[in-house]
Amino acid sequence: MPDDLNWLSAREMTRRFAKGELSPVDVLEATLGRLHAVNPALNATCLLDEPQGRRLAAESAERWRRGEPIGPLDGVPVAIKDTGHVKGWPMRIGSHSTATAPSAEDTPGVARLREAGVVFFCKTTTPEFGWKGITHGPLTGVTRNPWDTSRTPGGSSGGSAALVAAGVVPLATGGDGGGSIRIPAAFSGVFGLKVSYGVVPNLLGPMGTLAVYGGLSRDVADSALLLNVLTRPDARDSFAIPYRGIDYLDGLDQGVAGMKIAWSPDLGFPVTEPAIVAGMQPAIDALVKAGADVNSVDLDLSAAQPALEVIWGASHAAVVRGFEGEQLAALDPGLLRLVIAAQDISASELQAAYADMRTLSQQMHHFHQHYDLLLTPTIPITAFAAGVDTPDPARFPQWFDWTPLTWPFNLTRQPAASVPCGFVDGLPIGLQIVGPMFSEEKILRASRCVEQACASGARPNLADQPNVKL
Repeated sequence: MPDDLNWLSAREMTRRFAKGELSPVDVLEATLGRLHAVNPALNATCLLDEPQGRRLAAESAERWRRGEPIGPLDGVPVAIKDTGHVKGWPMRIGSHSTATAPSAEDTPGVARLREAGVVFFCKTTTPEFGWKGITHGPLTGVTRNPWDTSRTPGGSSGGSAALVAAGVVPLATGGDGGGSIRIPAAFSGVFGLKVSYGVVPNLLGPMGTLAVYGGLSRDVADSALLLNVLTRPDARDSFAIPYRGIDYLDGLDQGVAGMKIAWSPDLGFPVTEPAIVAGMQPAIDALVKAGADVNSVDLDLSAAQPALEVIWGASHAAVVRGFEGEQLAALDPGLLRLVIAAQDISASELQAAYADMRTLSQQMHHFHQHYDLLLTPTIPITAFAAGVDTPDPARFPQWFDWTPLTWPFNLTRQPAASVPCGFVDGLPIGLQIVGPMFSEEKILRASRCVEQACASGARPNLADQPNVKL
């Protein structure tokens, strides 16, 4: 019974809560049991608050007993990435330098989840200040992939992806400034959506329009439900677009018939492995069979990398601007190298990078006058060894060299999703689906189509992994 509960969708949980067949208390106990069994191998949490989880689950159970749930996720356990504030918990962001005092208020996305009745019980690991596309660092150590614990789950939302993939929670929050939702979604075999900038209210930060708030799930419909909650307004974000009241579950199964879709295996970055390209074909075939017109295109976005490097470096240098000797020495060595190099960035160089970013946005705006959606592999390689920043320093000197297909769409502010579409050598791969600004509904419909055609029902075999006691 507990194992069955661990793999329920959030929608199925609340359906059973409403019918009185299941209690949020039972779900949380199954969740905690699963977490204790698998986390010694995964190292995916950095904070665990079982008393609060049990209190919130009991309060939800009583609301369901009265027939008075407060929101669409009432009683659902959700793991929170430690780049967001949760009132009463510290936010460490993977760093020894951050405050251990509890946060005084929730991040906007967390506030919306609390209003919807979510059960908070843990925070998930992230690299220091979310600076790279894998999840390990000096504060929390190495987080591992449920499909193969010798490999990384990706990052920076790696702890969240690992818990979703391992059957601990149906939903976990994440953030995406350069691919940090989509990278771990692809490596860990789950679904992740980066929304258009401004769709989900968030606290403003040094990464500007690169970063958005969101989450990961095991199926597309759960992410649509999560988006219904996260998009509700918050007065603390003056850059959020006006709330549109969209129900992202509505029309999810309307399909892609008549859509014109482009396919690029590499976006002009000649790094995608042939096995990854071949692994995309069943998903592309599914979209064609569903009535989409899919065409290969010659789209080269490689000229944008210098702009990304400048903006990324400057953003993280701003994070540690007030740090001194011991604080700097305690940083992740890769982050320290990044911010030291960024000290030489001039104001004119930064402005030129922002100008290039705007040019790229305009290029993609014109591109989408002709194509409803764009397909690429999410990542050009499969998950590599845990604990290293790059699988091959000669081929990929920096983390953004092995994930060049995600960060262009942080520069352009466009929505993009990673949907599981198969395996290469036993490791998950993801198809990235990109759309023009504010086209989340189309992306979700295409993702649902791929999911229905490619979902294998496979689960990570954690019983064979070291340090797991199921």
